Amino acid sequence: MIKAVFFDIDGTLVSFETHQVPASARRAVEELRAKGINVFIATGRHKSAINNLGDMQFDGFVTINGGYCMLSDGTCIYRNCISRADMEALLNYQQLNPFPCVTMDDNEMYINFHNQNVEKVLEMLAFPKLRVRPLEETLQYDVLQVIAFFEKEQESDIMAALPGCDSTRWFPLFTDIVPRGSNKSVGIDKMLAHFNILPEETIAFGDGGNDMAMLQHVGLGIAMGNAEDAVKSCAGFVTDTVDADGVYKALKKFELL
Repeated sequence: MIKAVFFDIDGTLVSFETHQVPASARRAVEELRAKGINVFIATGRHKSAINNLGDMQFDGFVTINGGYCMLSDGTCIYRNCISRADMEALLNYQQLNPFPCVTMDDNEMYINFHNQNVEKVLEMLAFPKLRVRPLEETLQYDVLQVIAFFEKEQESDIMAALPGCDSTRWFPLFTDIVPRGSNKSVGIDKMLAHFNILPEETIAFGDGGNDMAMLQHVGLGIAMGNAEDAVKSCAGFVTDTVDADGVYKALKKFELL
């Protein structure tokens, strides 16, 4: 019996084309909750950047790729930070090879500097305006995640300098740097423990590289039709695209609606 459904946001609930939730997906979430099924968000976004779901209601939020989990009333039930040693190593690397970094604490996001790639991504994701803050100041607060704007070819060199971190890339222009071992499946487990739900009693929808761990972890992982092949290979089922009502179609197929 399915007791919980987890949804990624970008490319899953929200279209990259319209920046909106299709009416069918909105209706699906409402019907699930009306049937007593818990519905959660599982996103790489910071809570301050969850600005594209309108007035939709959820039972909880797994944010920052599992690094910060909160209930619908905003109560934090789990958080995981990048170590000070790794942040110092990132600062040292930046002295010779600077690249834009969005850093996230519990309440806000900052960026050290902008470039063309940053502006392109912020527009694509309809992110709120970011306050510029020197990267050195990150040593004064806990950093939950870094969105780092560098090419995939640079990744092995940069990540070798950050031994306590993992890279989760879901778009060519940037990667999400998180504490080693942190991913959406970890956050999902924290949420399920709070609600006394087993992983096999859950479904998850996703489309990006940062969704692969959770799609393999839950009872049924569903990849969107717009996902890359590597993501689809991790799923138990592949539905249609976000813009072609993929969420609603999959839930109807598995008789949850």
